[in-house]
Amino acid sequence: MTGIDGDGPGIGVDDAGLDDRARRLGAALAAHGWLVSAAESCTGGWIGKVLTDIPGSSAWFERGFIVYGNAAKRDLLGVPAATLEADGAVSEATAAAMVRGVLTVSDAALAVAVTGVAGPDGGTPERPVGTVWFAWGRRGGGVQCRCHRFDGDREAVRRQSVAVALDGLIEATGA
Repeated sequence: MTGIDGDGPGIGVDDAGLDDRARRLGAALAAHGWLVSAAESCTGGWIGKVLTDIPGSSAWFERGFIVYGNAAKRDLLGVPAATLEADGAVSEATAAAMVRGVLTVSDAALAVAVTGVAGPDGGTPERPVGTVWFAWGRRGGGVQCRCHRFDGDREAVRRQSVAVALDGLIEATGA
């Protein structure tokens, strides 16, 4: 699935809402016996932090990658330089390559990748501040990508991004 959504989740994006999402995801992963991994650019490890705040997360959280720069995306996840040059770091193609890379280098059954422009600088007319691309993938399955354009300051964009990433993972578990 590919699309651009005009707004973020809007509710339940406080710490308690993120914690609730992480707990629901953990329960679903444990029920399936799956591991999850994450590749994070603009969220800078926040997804991994929220997941590892949950006691017992070592049973279902496999690893996280903070791939903030293009070199990290290339070196750690195998994102092709040509993709980064042609499509940019904040793009559907890059998010998809990131999640495929996570599934290649990890033992995870399920993965998420997030890349975006959190602000306050760095936006362009094509990719304004608040533009975030997400990709979710399952081992042996396809990749789903989605773009959101969030409002708010840097923290708000990042917090909403974590919520959307977790929501997509929960959805991918069928929970």
